[in-house]
Amino acid sequence: MKIAVIGATGLVGQKMLQVLAEQNLHIDELIVAASEKSIGKKIYFKEKEHTLVSIEDAVAQKPDIAIFSAGAEVSLSYAKKFAEEGTYVIDNSSAWRKDANIPLVVPEINASDITVDNHIIANPNCTTICMLMALAPLHRKYKAKRLVISTYQSVSGSGQKGLNQLVCEQKGEASDNPAYPCQIHENVIPHGGLFLNNGYTAEEEKLVFETNKILHSDIAVTATVVRVPVYGGHSESINVEFEQEFDISEVREILSKTPGVVVYDNPSENKYPTPMMAFDKDEVFVGRIRRDFSIEKGLNFWVVSDNIRKGAATNAVQIAKYIIENFKI
Repeated sequence: MKIAVIGATGLVGQKMLQVLAEQNLHIDELIVAASEKSIGKKIYFKEKEHTLVSIEDAVAQKPDIAIFSAGAEVSLSYAKKFAEEGTYVIDNSSAWRKDANIPLVVPEINASDITVDNHIIANPNCTTICMLMALAPLHRKYKAKRLVISTYQSVSGSGQKGLNQLVCEQKGEASDNPAYPCQIHENVIPHGGLFLNNGYTAEEEKLVFETNKILHSDIAVTATVVRVPVYGGHSESINVEFEQEFDISEVREILSKTPGVVVYDNPSENKYPTPMMAFDKDEVFVGRIRRDFSIEKGLNFWVVSDNIRKGAATNAVQIAKYIIENFKI
């Protein structure tokens, strides 16, 4: 089994290596690739030293699986080159998510969308993964009709640039390469991704499109993305209108029995999920579960997850495991 990690020095790439080690996948050979400035440097995996190679070298080595976390431009340039060599590519960027011929996968929800012939598989946006882990089992039972989503996204979602900007501003220093157009320290910014002609941002559009592609649905979705001065962990306020009537106790039971979801919800004891609770964990935490009395069949809930783990690295590794186990590569 030969596995390549493309973008191994980045925030998500490093976490992918950590998760690969934790999941204890059988790996005969690990290939770590990064940008030209990192070629030749050393990186450690399971206490063994590996040398970073170019992406071209990684293609030539014909890995069984290549997990990408190097941005959309790199994915568009190299994913098909790997696929042509028979490699299964799992891409964490936005490059392939809208392609009708490429599955967009959260393994607990729609792993069956992957076929043996799908040599490029897209990893969804971190906020989509977090929300759908909780929404999908409820949608199967009650059928979601409309979603209103507000996100509270940590700076780690902007990679090292976002982290650096917050650290600099907390020290009273200006960041040399800021991730955001205004200060994030002691501030919140209602802006995620480029603004589109319709007034929404690219991050908001992802929630609309990806939700329906993954669920094979036609749910009406609207979203507002907000960046908050938190180092790690994305939070989301979800309002959903169902077609079928529901019972709150049954909602709690469904979520409690959903693999990968943890219900942490007791208002009388001030128990509700926070980003600190989700840090370096794979589970999605759900709380503030309550009926929306302003509409019929409406539900409010709050979800939190580690955006670098389940929102990116862990989801990609889970896809890799599915491919290994089901396609016998």
